[in-house]
Amino acid sequence: MLDLDPLLVTLGMFISMLVLLVMGAPLTWCLLIVGTGSAYLLWGTDGLHMLATSTFSSMDNFILVALPMFIFMGLMLQRSGITDDLFSMVHKLMGGIPGGLGIGTVFICAILAAMAGVSGAATVSLGVIALPSMLKRGYDKKLVSGTIMAGGALGFLIPPSVLMIVYAFLARESIGKLFAAGLMPGLMLAGIYVLYISIRCGINPKLGPPVAEEERLGWRDKLASMKAMILPAILIMLVLGCIVFGVTTPSEASAIGAAGSIALAIVYRTFNMSMLKDVLVSTTQIMGMLLWIALAAVFFSKIYIGLGAGALIGELIEDSNLSPYWIIISMLACYFVLGMFLDDFAIVFITIPLFVPIVRDLGFDTVWFAVLFILSMQTAYLTPPFGYNLFYMRSVAPPEITIYDLYKATIPFVILQIIGLALIVAFPQIALWLPNVIFN
Repeated sequence: MLDLDPLLVTLGMFISMLVLLVMGAPLTWCLLIVGTGSAYLLWGTDGLHMLATSTFSSMDNFILVALPMFIFMGLMLQRSGITDDLFSMVHKLMGGIPGGLGIGTVFICAILAAMAGVSGAATVSLGVIALPSMLKRGYDKKLVSGTIMAGGALGFLIPPSVLMIVYAFLARESIGKLFAAGLMPGLMLAGIYVLYISIRCGINPKLGPPVAEEERLGWRDKLASMKAMILPAILIMLVLGCIVFGVTTPSEASAIGAAGSIALAIVYRTFNMSMLKDVLVSTTQIMGMLLWIALAAVFFSKIYIGLGAGALIGELIEDSNLSPYWIIISMLACYFVLGMFLDDFAIVFITIPLFVPIVRDLGFDTVWFAVLFILSMQTAYLTPPFGYNLFYMRSVAPPEITIYDLYKATIPFVILQIIGLALIVAFPQIALWLPNVIFN
């Protein structure tokens, strides 16, 4: 083994990866090239053997079975027509107040997050359904697009979150605890969005004008429209209840959710073999991408951990005399910067093995840190140049909404997310109260 400074090697690996990214290489290949190349240069063929064996042991975990099931569930629900019915319900219930459709869109995003577990499902669905409807009614294009992108990102935090499953797998945490911890912060953040939209549209109704008087319905019709919530609510309570209360394992609950999504598509009369084939192919493509990123990121992280970079960083933190909270804030700032350039799954595989032991040594609850990490990734999805929700929205937005409009639209919502993050840092019980009640 070459006698090299672990910190310099780690820094060199990150710089090499960023150079390859700037040159246009796919993220997976960047991680694979730097990871395997560093292992071979440092330890020769023994290094490659170490990567193969350690990666196999890392990925040999039954909990990963839940990932394709929840992805399948989200894609099936996205194509089932549920979003159309939910937006129709919101239009009938809240269309008569300023910003009502925007407020309702946040509620729909929260519901879809609780059914799908991924950000893209809500962003694309509401970009197709809600965006044209609100623009036609005179809503401000930046307010509308920002609301949909930020609301879609709630899929990271509100369970069942796919990213939380990966965090639980790497940090050896209880998925039930993480799901319970994400629920209250997710609802809090949705409430912050609703408050922001209400205030802005209350001050300036032109940003979100109420629907015309003749389109408004009576209370009888409004109550009748709420039947659109019954089936989604049953599926949400069934899946989350099974996980949080320990009735089934997360993998088994994900299978229940996948089967339930098929049942809902049948009830909505949108299920057919062509749809099933498309969903299965899309699920396979997404899982293929995620697994390659995961494998490559494990390669990458095993090198600097094997070099002892984790212990070295721990020593540097001890010598820095920074307070524990400033160390947590530094980690969150690191996530914010990484999120501008890297995929969220790459970030979790690269950093969680390094950061979680430090968080434990500092005496913090790693379930609380999980919520902070997930919220940081949620913010990263809205920040250029690598904000995924920006690309999702651009793919379905009309030509009059440019990418620069989308960049501007995210600014107030990124600020709101940072406020939410600060609240959870200052008041950890926002995240920890529910898991403490359920599991203690």
